[in-house]
Amino acid sequence: MKIAVLTRNFSSLFGGAERYSVSLANELSKRHEIHVYCQETNYPIKDITYHSVLRIPHRLRWLNQLLFSLITWFHTRNNFDIVHSHEHVWHGDVHTMHVRSVRTSIFKNYQGFKKVLCWLNVLTSPRHLTYLWLESTRMRKYGLVFVSNQLSIEFSSRYTNIARHHSVIPPGVFFPLALRKREECRHQLNLSNDQIFLLFVANDFERKGLHTLLVAMGKLQPSIMLGVVGHSNKLPIFEKQVHKLGLTNRVKFYGQQEDLSVFYRAADLLVHPTLEDSFGLVVLEAMVQKLPVLVSSSPYCGFIQNLKDEIHVKTIQDPRDSDQLYKLIHRVLNDLPLRNTLIENGSKIALSFSWEEAALRYENVFRQIAKTSAT
Repeated sequence: MKIAVLTRNFSSLFGGAERYSVSLANELSKRHEIHVYCQETNYPIKDITYHSVLRIPHRLRWLNQLLFSLITWFHTRNNFDIVHSHEHVWHGDVHTMHVRSVRTSIFKNYQGFKKVLCWLNVLTSPRHLTYLWLESTRMRKYGLVFVSNQLSIEFSSRYTNIARHHSVIPPGVFFPLALRKREECRHQLNLSNDQIFLLFVANDFERKGLHTLLVAMGKLQPSIMLGVVGHSNKLPIFEKQVHKLGLTNRVKFYGQQEDLSVFYRAADLLVHPTLEDSFGLVVLEAMVQKLPVLVSSSPYCGFIQNLKDEIHVKTIQDPRDSDQLYKLIHRVLNDLPLRNTLIENGSKIALSFSWEEAALRYENVFRQIAKTSAT
């Protein structure tokens, strides 16, 4: 098939949604002709044709979203078997939903006067009106794919006219032929073999719980280090918090990284106290690298529905509670049987999530949509 993929940022340097689109396109490109329409990319896959789309400055994101939708509609309205969008656009055949509903984010569970005030705010906001309209349009499309069951349930509760073709296809991972040696990875990061190294990976530090983790770090023994991988526009705020807590020599910001395997293999524990994750790809990536994981429970992390506490991961019930987080970190680091259980069972369940399987399921969705469109 000739497939158009729509995503503003096509690069594995960004968050889970972007890595999802890159990894899926990589797998599909082995059997199909893939054209990616994007505003930013580091051209990670050689067998894909790239089409650059004009971008409006970041401060006008809602207007940029409309522009992206208009341009991609114009260029993909003909000559493609399937148009697959990872973005808020008004056109396309299959839409993958990566993040929670705009309706949920705006209206939450407000009732009565609060709901009226919220509607007044929406009606005077071009940004809110744009995103609500685009999301509502996507819900009526032929094919919807949700990255987790939790996300599917949320959208179904918000929209009664959801598209008749919808399914859940979680992300996968690429399994390394051999894991990198821990000693070599630690040497690359200038860590001694006996250094305890915690890992935090995210591109939205605030939403993924870094504030709470830094407070918990201040309660842990001074020899424990934390590596923060990813990018945040609010980095200066977190650097200031690190300084205020006296953690300057214990917390290192590594920025965005193309290859995360070095960090997963070098670390002793992935700490992911997320406040909102529709899936939680970093959890899956860490598990396949045999790194134990401490992660927020449901409903904060969608992937948790596939996992069991103290079997596959250790969960934190309240990711805003720094005392609880501190105690759980301390326990996992000092309970060797628990750590071994998490490593063994986590890596086993991770093997059931492959991009090859995800691509096959998408191909089935594409064929169903193409057949429906033809009739």
